[in-house]
Amino acid sequence: MRFLVSAAVVALATSPAMADGIVDNVNGITVADGGRVIHFKAILIDKDGRVTRLVPPGEEAPKLSRKELKKNAGKPLYDWRIDMGGKTVLPGFVDAHGHVIEMGFGALSLDLSMTKSLDEAKSRIAAYIAGNPDRKWVIGRGWNQEAWGLGRFPTAADLDSVSGGHPIWLSRADGHAGWANREAMREAGVTASTVSPAGGRIEKTGGAPAGVFVDGAQALIEKVVPQPLPKERDAAFLTAQSILLRYGVTAVADMGTTLDDWLTYRRMADIGGLRVRIMSYAMGVETASRIGGKGPTPWLYNDRLRMGGVKLYADGALGSRGAWLLKPYADAPGQSGLGFLTDDQLQNQMSRAAMDGYQVAVHAIGDKANQMVLDAIQVESETYTGDRRWRIEHAQVVDPSDLPRFGKFGTIASMQPTHATSDRTMAEARLGPTRLAGAYAWKSMLTNGAKLAFGTDFPVEKPDPFATWAAAFTRTDADGQPQGGWQPQEIVTREQAWWAMTGAAAYAGFAEKQFGALAPGQRADFIIVDRDPTTASPTDLRATVVQETWIGGEKVWVRK
Repeated sequence: MRFLVSAAVVALATSPAMADGIVDNVNGITVADGGRVIHFKAILIDKDGRVTRLVPPGEEAPKLSRKELKKNAGKPLYDWRIDMGGKTVLPGFVDAHGHVIEMGFGALSLDLSMTKSLDEAKSRIAAYIAGNPDRKWVIGRGWNQEAWGLGRFPTAADLDSVSGGHPIWLSRADGHAGWANREAMREAGVTASTVSPAGGRIEKTGGAPAGVFVDGAQALIEKVVPQPLPKERDAAFLTAQSILLRYGVTAVADMGTTLDDWLTYRRMADIGGLRVRIMSYAMGVETASRIGGKGPTPWLYNDRLRMGGVKLYADGALGSRGAWLLKPYADAPGQSGLGFLTDDQLQNQMSRAAMDGYQVAVHAIGDKANQMVLDAIQVESETYTGDRRWRIEHAQVVDPSDLPRFGKFGTIASMQPTHATSDRTMAEARLGPTRLAGAYAWKSMLTNGAKLAFGTDFPVEKPDPFATWAAAFTRTDADGQPQGGWQPQEIVTREQAWWAMTGAAAYAGFAEKQFGALAPGQRADFIIVDRDPTTASPTDLRATVVQETWIGGEKVWVRK
């Protein structure tokens, strides 16, 4: 494994070496706050990998002052120059919410994300077991009973015919539920007398565990699942990083970094393997304290890594009916979801993070959870003043009366456009028509003065920025459905969406001085693509191909 990791790092060899240089002859396009589109024909980059100037169209050559010309007399103006032949150059995308190591492990394990039926999933599980007979546990992710049209959660009994005596543990697509077979439950000691823990739910049939464990109940099985070795974590990171670079994602907010994740990032950076920029949000206050001590870490490895925030959870997810709602689910009248914390507990956790200078990001999907977090932000803002940039992750279902509250206290709505296109029919069933007014409400967030940052929540969705972009200004899926867009009153403009995926996403992580806008003084993070996304149709935009990815003025990925 060490050889594999080392080989992967060598494959990230950079070009050119750090020095003053120019990336010339480009169809350069970037976006500024407010949606202003800027065109340029060249990027001037200093030896530290920062942009010194964007050369506007029509200017024949970079111009130097008289003093600079004298200083460079008899010497080349630049140490290197690359002619891009008129290709389109964009700023690298910043994904405002993702899970790096989780995506890597998902790619290296059993993946059920593309399955369309329970039978197809079972067939894939059986094939995986046949191909990996020495693995005691079968671990995977990506199942979604809604995509299968199953009308229910899968059960342990559904796995009887394919398990072959192996314990099986499979995470739902949203990560908020797990599917276990009888062997896994036996290993964990889960029986009919096992009680659902706070913030969790054991799905049952006839009083016995049926096989699905929602939110906090997942820990009942996970406590016995074998933990990966450090070398396996390294491989998962490199796999995830390769996926991100392939999509043109140059920076991410890693939501829920564990201590093991942080050690992986440091190991990779120490041997030169960390390319993507990571804005790390610790999994809880205790993890932040163990890593950062009494406050956020500085930016490390030339602005590649920083732990600046804490991730907290107020509820679960809509697909597993763990999102905490003000009223019961339309398709499950006896359930209103799961609240993970009381008001006092949430405010205590937020206060502990804020007093040490950490930014607070709280997962809230249901309208009850969003209301709770908004209440907490109002209370905390009375004590912790200044530029706090309180974050609400997902902000998915909001009571319309609460929407104006997002414009207060510098609150950031960190949202994921492709969730709306993939959740649409499920959300309608879960909520009913009367509660859709505040659901996935991107335009309302901007109208009410909130800062809007876009991500994908990978691996729940693919970290595809072009699919995100198209979904944001059309509210339609890859097939153009529904015509006219779902809840079209919440469409944002093409430019607003682009900013939410670049500069605003960096701002949401206190990184706007480092990257996100492709402007003088910022890191030269950019991508080369095969078309102009500002004029492409939604279908063509989704088909955009990234040809090269550059970070800090270095080429770190090229399509082969």
